[in-house]
Amino acid sequence: MQKFISLNGLVAPLDRSNVDTDAIIPKQFLKSISRTGFGPYLFDEWRYLDHGEPGQDCSNRPLNNDFVLNNDRFKGASILLTRANFGCGSSREHAPWALHDYGFQVILAESFADIFYSNCFKNGMLPIVLDAHKIEELFQATEDNPGFTLSVDLEFQQILTPSGEKISFDLDSYRKFCLLNGLDEIGQTLSHQKEIAAFERNHLEKHSWLNQEVR
Repeated sequence: MQKFISLNGLVAPLDRSNVDTDAIIPKQFLKSISRTGFGPYLFDEWRYLDHGEPGQDCSNRPLNNDFVLNNDRFKGASILLTRANFGCGSSREHAPWALHDYGFQVILAESFADIFYSNCFKNGMLPIVLDAHKIEELFQATEDNPGFTLSVDLEFQQILTPSGEKISFDLDSYRKFCLLNGLDEIGQTLSHQKEIAAFERNHLEKHSWLNQEVR
């Protein structure tokens, strides 16, 4: 997993509450567990006018021009701005895979579904909870200012707007540590390889019968 330290990125506004994981990545795409290749199918039923299937070439599919991510103004956005209860529904980890594969690294919302929130950190994304008033201000700023960007500093837990406003956000210290160091649970475990190997040697010395062949 790549480290997340800071980001200066274009903001894309998804002005919807209760966006569930089936909307983020529909069920037919759950056949793959590769973690990559889901970006073209992100918000598939909202982005396209036809029905999508795994492995389909999306380059010639009919686009829904009313959907925000199909607006040229938001091409290349790496920060998603949305409303309350983002990522509700099923616990599928494919949802953060699709968002990350598309290019989003930060999600700003009033609240997140618990499992989705946790899965974001496991996949190198930073979900940030801000109060409703601040979210509304950011939606307005995004609408009023084409090319609206934000700078996110994880170490100082701060968002900087183009006008110089500093917005602080709360974050669990363990999750912050893992993101700054590019560690998921497996990476965290592997960082203790020497201790694990020493324990295994010790354990086998004390319980040598474990090495015996079973017949």
